[in-house]
Parts: sequence; C-alpha cells; structure tokens
Amino acid sequence: MASMSPLETALADVERHADAAGWDRPPQLFALVETTQLLDSQPHLAAQLGGSAATYTPVEQEAIPDGPLDEALAQIAWPEGVAGCALVHEVLVLPPSAEAERPVTADPEQYAREHADRREVRLAVAVLTDGSSASAVRLRATAGRAEELLFGTDLAPNLAEALLATLR
Repeated sequence: MASMSPLETALADVERHADAAGWDRPPQLFALVETTQLLDSQPHLAAQLGGSAATYTPVEQEAIPDGPLDEALAQIAWPEGVAGCALVHEVLVLPPSAEAERPVTADPEQYAREHADRREVRLAVAVLTDGSSASAVRLRATAGRAEELLFGTDLAPNLAEALLATLR
C-alpha cells in the first residue's frame, strides 16, 4: 500500500475518531493545525499527543448549528495558524438508477430516506490552505453488506470546495 500524505493521515485520524463515536451523529468540524506549531504554543499537549510525528493535528470544533450545512459553512472563518480543516458528515446515497426513477415532484431527501436501495455513508473531507484535499467514505453495514471504507481525492468535490472557502 502506498504511504499516506500528511493530509491523508490527518483525514484518517478524523475518520477513526468519528467511527469510534458511532453512527447517527451530527456533522463534525475539525481544524487542522501543524503539530509543531501546536506544541510550540501549548507544550502541555505533548503528553496527550504521545510524541506524535503527525504533521497535522485535528482539533474538534464546537457543534455546527442546525440547518443547511452550506449555510453553516459559509459563516465559518478560521484564525491565523489553521493550516486546514476537515468535516465528517453522514448522508444517504442512492444507486444512479434511483435518481432517474425519482418523480419530479418528490422531495429528494424524503425520496432518499424511503428508497429501498439507499445506503448510509459517512463522508470525511479534509482540505489545506494550499488547495489540496483528501476524502473518505465509510459505507454503513447493512443486512448482507459489510461496512466499507474507501479513500479518494475527489469523492465529494462540492464539499471540498465549501471547506476551502472557509479557509479564504
């Protein structure tokens, strides 16, 4: 297996954290801070980080307000020193054929919730101020289907763009 970039390592940390908390959780937002910078400003965290060689340390943020995620993200501005951010968000996905079958008048969210072939997934997307991004998707286990974890660079491009906008 190819080695992971520092951003992918931070994303994997965020995804493991979300997985440990379980399913049916609200979106979680993390600041990505350079570990050396964090330890320089807060040396007492060295014991907590356990001598981590990670380039970036994810720092969980307060809960995102209820409401449309895009509106909440549009209100976020990061302080200087934040190298990037990551978001974990649960969504429903449908097979491509389901979208073609959806009645024009049907509410998309309700249609997805009620569709027999829906699949619950947890998206994790991380971005850096230089524009790089990484993403992962964990498919929730169902009867007859094992849980799966997939990594990629472009699994949720719109979400990556929205996160990048918070860093500008």
